[in-house]
Amino acid sequence: MGGSFGLALRSHFPQIEITGYDRAETLERAKASGAIQRAESDLAAAVRSADLVYIALPIVPAIESLAAVAAAVPSHALVTDACSTKSLICRAGREYFKSNSFFLGGHPMAGKEASGVENADAELLRGARYALIAAGEDGDPRVRAFAAMVREIGAEPVWCDAETHDWAAAIVSHLPQLLSVALARVVQDETDETGLPLSLAGSGLRDALRLAASPYGVWRDICLTNNDNISHALDRLAQALEHLRTHLRSRDLEQEFVASNELYKTLHKLK
Repeated sequence: MGGSFGLALRSHFPQIEITGYDRAETLERAKASGAIQRAESDLAAAVRSADLVYIALPIVPAIESLAAVAAAVPSHALVTDACSTKSLICRAGREYFKSNSFFLGGHPMAGKEASGVENADAELLRGARYALIAAGEDGDPRVRAFAAMVREIGAEPVWCDAETHDWAAAIVSHLPQLLSVALARVVQDETDETGLPLSLAGSGLRDALRLAASPYGVWRDICLTNNDNISHALDRLAQALEHLRTHLRSRDLEQEFVASNELYKTLHKLK
């Protein structure tokens, strides 16, 4: 996500200078791709003169980085993140950023199953919702400026609090991921030595299993930091599956298809 955000900024704001901080080999690939112009091996040096600090790490190392960022960042800077859960990091942000620098929780609702800066895409955020953990644009001018930047690169800010975000993300993002993983497990376990049923699969299964290609390292911290909401989402899914099971021989099953068709149409209207 950090690479995609950097490429998008370079595309829409060519005058911006972007400095990256990461492992040396990652920085080399980021610089070669054009996502950054300057590489820093020291975190304090990377953020010392920054107007905007964009933390694109899994949630646990992102939280662990906040103290060092807060100690080095200029007082006028805005610090934001791209983590998939918000409650813990926003709580930590309020703790560490008590002076003039400002922490804004963020979550771009976009991504690929393939991670790494080599898979970065300048158009990844175009048309995507971008959750911002704030009441709206009436507050800090740095928040307004960042929201305007988000719109300029093609995304749409959605304002909410951290707890609401984590509940919503569990339903529309974290549950689909785990459902895809569970489906992959069923197909794998049912496939016999002849290759069936997997060898009979078509594009429908590939579409359903796209998210199953996501690496565990990306999702481990999400599951750890949004456990209650994800557990609730899985309970609701189990109830829905049981409802389908009990209506397999009933005309009531038609109503489930009608409802799902309508939701699919609504989802596409949101684009």
